[in-house]
This record gives sequence, C-alpha cells and structure tokens, in this order.
Amino acid sequence: MDQVIAEYQKWKQQGQSLRGQAKQAMEERFRDLLTEAARLAAEYHQDFGAVLKPPPQITAFRYKAANIKAKRPAAAAKSASPKAEAPKPENPKLAPLEKRLALTKQKLEVAKTAGKPTRNLEDKIYEIEDAIRLAQSA
Repeated sequence: MDQVIAEYQKWKQQGQSLRGQAKQAMEERFRDLLTEAARLAAEYHQDFGAVLKPPPQITAFRYKAANIKAKRPAAAAKSASPKAEAPKPENPKLAPLEKRLALTKQKLEVAKTAGKPTRNLEDKIYEIEDAIRLAQSA
C-alpha cells in the first residue's frame, strides 16, 4: 500500500513539473506569435498604408510600435526648420490645441486614403478649431 502511495506522489510531482514546463513553453510561443503578428501588421501598414484586420474570432489586437524609427536626413532637416522658424504661441492653451489639431488632421488624411468614414474626425477638427478661436480671443 505504501508503495502505491509513493508511486502516486512521484507521478503527481512529475505531472506538476511537466505542467509548469508546458505552461512556460505555451506562454513563450504565444508571445513569439504575437510579436510576429505585430511585426507583420506594422510592415503591412508601412508598405500598403492600410491596417490588417484580424479574423472575426479576434475581437481586439493592439500593439505599441517601437520608437526605433530611423529618420531620413531630408525628413529630419524638413521637420527641424519649420519648428525653429515658427513663433511660440503666447497663450499656453494654444500649443496643445494646435498639436491635437495637427494630429487629428493627419488621422483624417489616413482615414481618407483608407476609404474609412471621416465624419467624426471632421467634427473633431471643427471642435478643436473652435477651441483655438476661443483661446485666441480670450
């Protein structure tokens, strides 16, 4: 009887060890596959300008793009000169509003090229422009 119990406990411990190894291997494979999917999605977006849609079973897929973008020399020079020449706004409320306006306009252009609805973005631009006008008049 003691031998049966000892064998059972040995089998149970081996099972727990194997379960832990399997869990770790599955988590690692899951991360690898997600990383590969994110890389493919970023490459697809960069090459074709559109977003890959996941299969219907996947309801959410988000990733943070790595901030390791290499700027082209011409783009770096272009972006540096307008910022240096642009005067700083006197009203501290204007800078964030103007930044939001620029980002929203970029999103609008992306949505237009992708053929997506733009009504919400156009409304948001209108609201931001109104806020800028109010801040300038105050």
